[in-house]
Amino acid sequence: MQRISRLKRELQMLSTEPPPGITCWQTEDNVNELRAQIVGGSGTPYESGIFSLEIKIPERYPFEPPNIRFITPIYHPNIDNCGRICLDALKLPPKGAWKPSLNISTVLTSIQLLMAEPNPDDPLMADISSEFKYNKQLFSEKAKKWTLEHAVHKSKVITPHCTAARVSRSTLASEANTHTHPVA
Repeated sequence: MQRISRLKRELQMLSTEPPPGITCWQTEDNVNELRAQIVGGSGTPYESGIFSLEIKIPERYPFEPPNIRFITPIYHPNIDNCGRICLDALKLPPKGAWKPSLNISTVLTSIQLLMAEPNPDDPLMADISSEFKYNKQLFSEKAKKWTLEHAVHKSKVITPHCTAARVSRSTLASEANTHTHPVA
């Protein structure tokens, strides 16, 4: 019950005082599932893109971090083909930095920052990380192209069926289901 009341407070805060460029809402069918959208930051390869995320709240929340993944394909060294995110705030100590004082808003803001400033030294995608480190122009071109293909002018949330660790982005896009939600 404490988890539900905290989640309600967090959602209320997210609806009344959302961080710039971030929206978050509860799915209609499950109190433990949320959706979020992050607008790509100005001056980044993700600019003008709207990236959808899936958030699953564990039973032990806030003592366990939420499970968050990108639904919209994104070309990023810290986000894999299934949308999983390599971010300390999403892992428990000793390897991670999650603590109960963090909340959904804080974590979404951290993900938005990670989009603007990738961490190539802790990658999920080694090839993209190497490109980011040694050929930033090529990385930026590819990231912009993916943003245009997958995240610009979309008013729907794309939910990929990702069962394998290495699924191509085109497979994700072609096997997508849709869930409509107005973009804020």
